[in-house]
Amino acid sequence: MHTSMLYARLPELGQLEALVKHQLPHIRTVPVETRKLTTVLLDALPIPLYAVSLGAQDPQAPGLVIVGGVHGLERIGSQVVLTLMNSLCQRLHWDTALQHKLQAIRLVFLPLLNPVGMAKRYRSNGNHIDLMRNAPIDSKEPTAWLVGGHRFSKRLPWFRGEIGLGMEAEAQALVDLIEQESAHRPLTLALDCHSGFGSKDRLWFPYAKSRHQPMKKIGDIYHLKELFFNAYPHQNYIFEPQALHYTCHGDLWDYLYDRSEAGGTHLLPITLEMGSWRWVRKNPLQLADRLGLFHPMKPHRIQRVLRTHLTLMEFLINATYAYQSWYQGELSQCYADTATSLWYPDATPLNLND
Repeated sequence: MHTSMLYARLPELGQLEALVKHQLPHIRTVPVETRKLTTVLLDALPIPLYAVSLGAQDPQAPGLVIVGGVHGLERIGSQVVLTLMNSLCQRLHWDTALQHKLQAIRLVFLPLLNPVGMAKRYRSNGNHIDLMRNAPIDSKEPTAWLVGGHRFSKRLPWFRGEIGLGMEAEAQALVDLIEQESAHRPLTLALDCHSGFGSKDRLWFPYAKSRHQPMKKIGDIYHLKELFFNAYPHQNYIFEPQALHYTCHGDLWDYLYDRSEAGGTHLLPITLEMGSWRWVRKNPLQLADRLGLFHPMKPHRIQRVLRTHLTLMEFLINATYAYQSWYQGELSQCYADTATSLWYPDATPLNLND
């Protein structure tokens, strides 16, 4: 396949490789690293999965990982990540405040986790497996039929993969990256950019597997939510556990969070779920296109979405830099109690001293 044909099918890859080849090499103010985590095949053509890091090389510096393109139909997620990367590249030539922050923290971007699914216009990857149902973790509670992940057939959406075959290359690449990046850090925040649920933008956090079991770091998640809402009171996000809407098997962030807790590392993952139903309500004809339920389609709406979430990501950069002022503070138990009563009223209160 000729490069021009590939970029026509997958313009996000073209944008990413342009950043890698033409912008990142000219940054001299902070360390820059581009890695190829693995390759996947698009009609026999190997496509690399790129991870790009900016900033501190100290493995004990706090970190922020931003991910996009897990589901191939949700192109806007990759585009949001690429927009932030481009903004940072432009600013690093002159923005001394940003340069100072990135000497102290590490930013890692994985903007296109599922390039084959995106090129083929699948939700799943090229093997027809939903990457966000692919982790070896099962809910012990009833899950949404099909949507919650299943092993019936790869011809049906939300297929988890055959039992015992291990994770798909893309899912394993994400797991390996997160565990490598978070191994020694005092805190690693993660933001995973999706679209397609509801008419509001939501910020979800684990667990997707349980309506009744709060994550152990629920107090820190709640504290982060309060910081964001107090600093930006006019934003329009809903901050909540994903399980308030549906539970599922195989969620990668549930799996990574549980492994982090078991290993004694510090990971706080958040999913940005951009509400696409309002795009459909304003332009019902876009449902004629396979992307229509997940992508804004109209150019002015795409531009609006791309600029809307920069505030959130700038906040997460600042929260990573200032983690010592809010993470695992003396009020964690108080925040945990408040969060549990708000989101898990039937759960046994957590005792963080246990």
